[in-house]
Amino acid sequence: MALLEVNHLDVHFALRKGDVHALRDINFTLERGERLGIVGESGAGKSVAAFALLNLIAKPGFIAGGEVNFEGKTLNTMSERRLRKVRGNRMSMIFQDPMMTLNPVLSIGEQMIECLKAHRRISTKRARAIALDKLQQVQLPSPETRLAQYPHELSGGMRQRVIIAIALLLDPDIIIADEPTTALDVTIQAEIMALLLNLCEQHNVGLILITHDLGVVSQVTQRMLVMYAGRVIEQGPTREIINDPQHPYTQGLINALPQMATPGEQLNQIRGSMPSLSNLPGGCAFHPRCDFIKRADGQTRPACVEQVPGFVTSGNCQVACHMVAEMQEDRRLKEEGQ
Repeated sequence: MALLEVNHLDVHFALRKGDVHALRDINFTLERGERLGIVGESGAGKSVAAFALLNLIAKPGFIAGGEVNFEGKTLNTMSERRLRKVRGNRMSMIFQDPMMTLNPVLSIGEQMIECLKAHRRISTKRARAIALDKLQQVQLPSPETRLAQYPHELSGGMRQRVIIAIALLLDPDIIIADEPTTALDVTIQAEIMALLLNLCEQHNVGLILITHDLGVVSQVTQRMLVMYAGRVIEQGPTREIINDPQHPYTQGLINALPQMATPGEQLNQIRGSMPSLSNLPGGCAFHPRCDFIKRADGQTRPACVEQVPGFVTSGNCQVACHMVAEMQEDRRLKEEGQ
């Protein structure tokens, strides 16, 4: 049994004009110590998925269907009291903006001690010693001094190290990192990601990394999910997807990386933009932006416009694309003909 299992997860937001489907039929697993990346453009549903795992979807959002199982126990049907024993304790989250996460009127030490005492019966002295140890683990300079400082007295990189230390305070089994380096300089981003990867490996902690940066995902994760308009459209081993992407959207994301463009020429980009979740196109949600919607004979694939694609297996990956399914069927017929 996997440490974390997500089965047919649906998240809706109740609006006056009707429910908006933010996540549709999300399925994946995470083993102990495994590193999973979730990638996609803004609006793909990555952060909603992260909040849904911890049952932190705020109203008017709600989990409309499916299950999030942690060690065989369903989190989305747990009472708030039982859920508190999992949140922060067994599953921690690193949010995008450390200034929004840290309390500006409490010192770093007070916040870390408060977190420990909320989950464990522990003395203040012992809690302070644990907090100091975690700050040392994340290589924060002068950790004794930092305990007495307030968030505004630290740089962005230091604040993010504090957030990682807080996530590690209770020795969790899973860390969910939602765009953990968004507000940082490029050099600091690399340091933070290397630190997070090293700590997860040392403590055998499962990592769910949510980002739009395929370069980071390729270096840090073992498996990845590619999301588009609230659905997973490709999933499998990271190296396999990066080296041989099957879905046209994944191909577009990789081709949009700066290193894929010819020096001096315009960067590659996916035409159009992510559709509104309240007005999704029929069939495959990506079809208005897809360069492969037409067959070799110039005719549009009717299925792309009319049917939501199911998953087909390609190598070790699962791909939700009518074109891939059609190519596999053509290949099978040719082999049978021989």
